[in-house]
Amino acid sequence: MARDPGKLGSRPWSGEAQIAVADAMDHSAVRRALEGVDVAYYLIHSLGAGASFEQRDRAAAGSFAAAAKAAGVQRIIYLGGIISGQPGQLSPHLRSRAEVGDILLASGVPTAALQAAVIIGSGSASFEMLRYLTERLPVMVTPRWAGTLIQPIAVRDVLHYLVGSATLPATVSRRFDIGGPDVLTYAEMMRRHAMVAGLRPRVIVPVPVLTPWLSSLWVGLVTPVPASLAMPLVESLRNEVVCCEHDIAGYIPDPPGGLLPLDQAIDLALRHTREGDVSTRWSSAATPGAPSDPLPADPSWAGGSLYVDSRTSVVHAPPAALWRVIEGIGGETGWSSVPAAWAVRGLLDRLAGGAGLHRGRRDPRHLLPGDALDFWRVEAIEPGKLLRLRAEMKLPGLAWLEMAVGQDDDGLTTYRQRAVFQPRGLAGHAYWRSISPFHGIVFGGMLRNIAAAAERASRAEGPPPGIH
Repeated sequence: MARDPGKLGSRPWSGEAQIAVADAMDHSAVRRALEGVDVAYYLIHSLGAGASFEQRDRAAAGSFAAAAKAAGVQRIIYLGGIISGQPGQLSPHLRSRAEVGDILLASGVPTAALQAAVIIGSGSASFEMLRYLTERLPVMVTPRWAGTLIQPIAVRDVLHYLVGSATLPATVSRRFDIGGPDVLTYAEMMRRHAMVAGLRPRVIVPVPVLTPWLSSLWVGLVTPVPASLAMPLVESLRNEVVCCEHDIAGYIPDPPGGLLPLDQAIDLALRHTREGDVSTRWSSAATPGAPSDPLPADPSWAGGSLYVDSRTSVVHAPPAALWRVIEGIGGETGWSSVPAAWAVRGLLDRLAGGAGLHRGRRDPRHLLPGDALDFWRVEAIEPGKLLRLRAEMKLPGLAWLEMAVGQDDDGLTTYRQRAVFQPRGLAGHAYWRSISPFHGIVFGGMLRNIAAAAERASRAEGPPPGIH
């Protein structure tokens, strides 16, 4: 079920699934989506600063529970967090996860509420926070939460229990704790990650002064996790998350060979990340408050209300060579122009609570609609022809960057680059005017360097077989 099924069209599994269109807050749409469904997986998960994410979770779960009951669903399967302690002792994040479980369990539909701590996998926000902290900081000053006991679990094993829960007897409606074989502190997890990743041993210095708010800002600067998302994750680390039972094994046997130890789970996650074998990542989620509007058409009356920087260049390379350069932009490759300027802009965006440049890209070579690409998002892609990115940086307006491959009347390859900005209020107009003097350096350099990279790649590849 998705609000915008168009974003799923290029996913490798999209042809094997029926995609229902619905917003979780729209009871009637969810009710229609659940018609004829026997087992419903509820994996909706809000995150953010303040109490608004708890309200969204509560409303969405209530709507889904009522719709599932009305549609005759036979089983709901929910993935939440391990609950340890009384509700008043839980972080807002874990308290909300527990409340969603309560709502679904009270729906009248048999519900399996699986409760996990940190999930070790390349699609996990908690794991990527751990990974970036460990890889980027050889010496870490950590608050007291680094000493909290955690029972992590491999994403492979979470999927095993999620799939197995579809066959639970109708009489089973309860919570199940799920966790891997290791119980250790967050600091020990960082040390183990460094060892598996082949890094030098990390020096961890605990201090008692970092509040969750300061910790979230620190995490936001060092990792791709925006501070608004880091806050609830960090707050949750103050709660010990260790399984109180393993009753699920009485219904669903553990995976063949047993549950994955932490070191093997980390190694598997790192291999998937290095090989680009990640169908989706937590960082592909939209940054809270990021614009979601499509690129506007250029209205004749727009005048100064729509600013455009458009540049075109002839490229002495085949269109395919140019497209490979365009599709490979961002992430570790960079943006082909004034790296220091992009780095400064990314840092300023991080300080303002935006995505910055740390999100990187899901796959080193290929892009799909909806992919996060540093502080951009892929709004549209026509392979071999067009890449349109929408800005998710903090801006007083909406911004897009288009890169297109074409041919002129003489059959030569052309590269067209277009930056579009729709200002919001006086601040938006002032912003565009303040940065426009630098466009020749940044966007002009980008145009030249992308064309030059395509030409170099074409020369390195040589002429096609049979051409001399």
